[in-house]
Amino acid sequence: MRLIKWLDEHLEETLMIILLIIIACVTMIQVIVRKVPWLTSLTWAEEFCRFMWIWSVFISLPYTIRMENMLRVGVLVDLLPQAMKKIIGIIVDLINMFCMGLLGFYSFEVLENIYTSHEFSPAMEWPMWIVYAVMLFGYVLATIRAFQVMILHVKRFHERELTTLEQTMQDAAKEAEMAKGGDE
Repeated sequence: MRLIKWLDEHLEETLMIILLIIIACVTMIQVIVRKVPWLTSLTWAEEFCRFMWIWSVFISLPYTIRMENMLRVGVLVDLLPQAMKKIIGIIVDLINMFCMGLLGFYSFEVLENIYTSHEFSPAMEWPMWIVYAVMLFGYVLATIRAFQVMILHVKRFHERELTTLEQTMQDAAKEAEMAKGGDE
């Protein structure tokens, strides 16, 4: 149960950290190898890093949904009564979940077409379906995260929602506390 809770709270950020560390290491090795005359350049490094960047983008999508950091125009919603804010929030969650599910469905078709094409990447000669698999993973996980957020919003329907300004101030205070070395 602890593993499931940990995965729920840290899966995407852990994967993104690992990918960014790999990108940094491979890029650093490539720079060093280029500067040393007797070593040959890594022909695969640029393509590999590009794939890792793409993967980090698709993994960040469910992360931003889970953290509720998706772009939105909160100032307009702040003008509405609390109940209307909650209803609009749940409608947005439903639309978000539907869009991510639809993108997941079509990414499965794209992945299937690429798998049957037997296409390989030029430098590393990876099957391209491996590169595109993260698209399906990201959209499916984003759909699950959107569902989780919607359920959370339904459960918290009667709680007062912070305005955009209040939320910004609260987030800034948390970041300031973290910068000081606090536990949050």
